[in-house]
Amino acid sequence: MLIINKNILKKLKAISHEERLNILKTLIKEPTCVCELNKNSNYSQPNLSKHLKILKDADIIDYKKEGNKVIYFIIDKKIIEVLKILSI
Repeated sequence: MLIINKNILKKLKAISHEERLNILKTLIKEPTCVCELNKNSNYSQPNLSKHLKILKDADIIDYKKEGNKVIYFIIDKKIIEVLKILSI
């Protein structure tokens, strides 16, 4: 039986949603504030926050506060490679 690391499964599950992939595509280019992510999204602010939390809980992204803004960025560089392999 194949045993797969639960952290890997959590990360794969986190990126298996179209909106979360779109968020990551934006964050690959540069760290981005929630307000900009919201402009690029078809989702409401609460829904966007839910997706950001899922990515953060999977240790894929993190954030920092700069004044009033919350800036999100990718912390798991392996995810960038996975997305490149998938041509996303």
